[in-house]
Amino acid sequence: MPLSEEELRLLEQMERALSEEDPKFASTLRGTTLRQAARRRAILAGVVFTAGVAVMMGGAVSGYWPVGVAGFLIMLASATILMGSLRGQRPGAGPHVSSHPSGLGVVDGGRRGRSHGHGRSSGFMDTLQARWRRRRDRGF
Repeated sequence: MPLSEEELRLLEQMERALSEEDPKFASTLRGTTLRQAARRRAILAGVVFTAGVAVMMGGAVSGYWPVGVAGFLIMLASATILMGSLRGQRPGAGPHVSSHPSGLGVVDGGRRGRSHGHGRSSGFMDTLQARWRRRRDRGF
């Protein structure tokens, strides 16, 4: 349910007061979004993957197989982190973060894929709620 204009105005006043009282905390709240953090993690994992390739090739060229195995393990770990970061960057993969005029982000939480009142049944609880409403309307 969207906030009324009065509630939005009060929320904006509270955010303004918070940023005036504690600017360091407000700047922390304005910090990086989840998408930016995932992008940084993906770039770092790509760099580490490249280093793992270099270590593995160095082990293969030198003939010292434990170095090659270590390079492969570095590559495997960084590839796993890279794929997890890329999965986190897809639209709709995480909570929706909307911006507010004050600069603070607002996260829409809740379960993914749930739609209340949009014409589709979301599951067991919606069915129970519909039954309860019918019983109440009939006077049972």
